[in-house]
Formats: sequence, structure tokens, C-alpha cells
Amino acid sequence: MEATFFTLPSSTSHSYPFSLKSHFNNPLTLPTHPHFKPKSKNLTIRSAISRTKKEETVETVKQQLEDCYLLAGISYKGLTVKQFQELRSQLPDTTKLLVAKNTLVLKAIEGTKWEALKPCMKGMNAWLFVHSEEIPAALKPYRTFQKEKKLEDNDFTGAVFEGKFYGPEEFKALETLPTRAEIYSQLLGSLKGPASAVVGTIQAPARNLVMVLKAYVKKLEEEGGSQ
Repeated sequence: MEATFFTLPSSTSHSYPFSLKSHFNNPLTLPTHPHFKPKSKNLTIRSAISRTKKEETVETVKQQLEDCYLLAGISYKGLTVKQFQELRSQLPDTTKLLVAKNTLVLKAIEGTKWEALKPCMKGMNAWLFVHSEEIPAALKPYRTFQKEKKLEDNDFTGAVFEGKFYGPEEFKALETLPTRAEIYSQLLGSLKGPASAVVGTIQAPARNLVMVLKAYVKKLEEEGGSQ
């Protein structure tokens, strides 16, 4: 077989229409095609966007915690987007439903009274933020929704009210708290009735007594402001 060899002049004083760089590819060098985009840049962009979204979620949770009376977790595994939209439409204006990862919610409540919610930081949770003293009225829509859609497995995973954690088995205590109207009725009935009724109110659970006193003070303030 006849082989042909090319020899390159050693002088560098002449220019040539080709070069070794253009004819031989270095396997260790990335292509320089104008349409080529290194994957590392895309990964960096995605990472930055993901980090920004996480920070926004944490900030949203913190905002929802302002003037919040109760924060509850709901197991939402298996719920559809349509079901979420339907549930949101049934909630009072003072109650907000937010889907967020446990880690992000935990980061938002860290160092606050809401940190007591840690025991229910498992599985997939949607979060119910109640911005009203009417706790039963805020929880009832989900209970109704849960029964209608037969979502027995999608129960409350826990809640924090007045700094105390309530497990799923303790929700009845939250769902049966007296309403503002009932508190007024109890208080006025005690004040107008015999001394035994007043004693009965005082001997009631401390939380009920505090709520009664708060309601009475507010009533006096409102009456004083209207005069």
C-alpha cells in the first residue's frame, strides 16, 4: 500500500489556509458551535429559580402567620386540583388554604409559638390559616367537604391554637369552642343570674373563662365608644 505524507514548512513567516486546530479536534475541548449551550448554565438558572420560589413560599407563610389564631395541617395526598379549588371556595374569607412543603413551613415557624406544629410535619400537608376567633366556623367547611367527598384518610394532621399543639384526636375540643354569640350569652346569663351561675362560669376551663372575659371587655369598650 502506498502512503502519502504531508510535510508542513517550519517557517512561521507565511500564512496558510488551514491550521492544525481547525483539522484536529481535541477530545478534551468543548465544541464551540454558536448554538451550543453548556448544561451547567441551565442547571444554575433552574437552581436559582427554585431557591427564589422556596424563599417566596417561606415569606408567604410568615405573612399568613400575622394575626393568625390557628394553624392546622391537612393531609392532602390524593386530592385533585379541582377539589382544592372547590374547597377554597367554601372557606370563609378569614381562612386561607396553602399548599407548601413541610420543610418550608417549618423554616417559617422556627423560633415562633407555631413551632409546636412540628409533630405533624410528616407526609403531604396543606395548611389552613385561620384569621378569626371563630375557630369552629373556620374548621367546619373542611369537615363538611371531607364527609361529602368521602375523604376519611385526608384528616387534620394537627393544629396549633394559643401556642398548644392539638393532635387529630383532639380536634373535637377545637370544633366545639363557643362562638362569640355563645360567649356573650353565657356571660350575660351569669351576670344576671344567681351567684351559682357566676361560680359555674368561673369554674369552667381556663380557656373558656379567658374568652368570656375578653368578649366582655370588648363589649364594654364598644359600648363606651358609642356614647
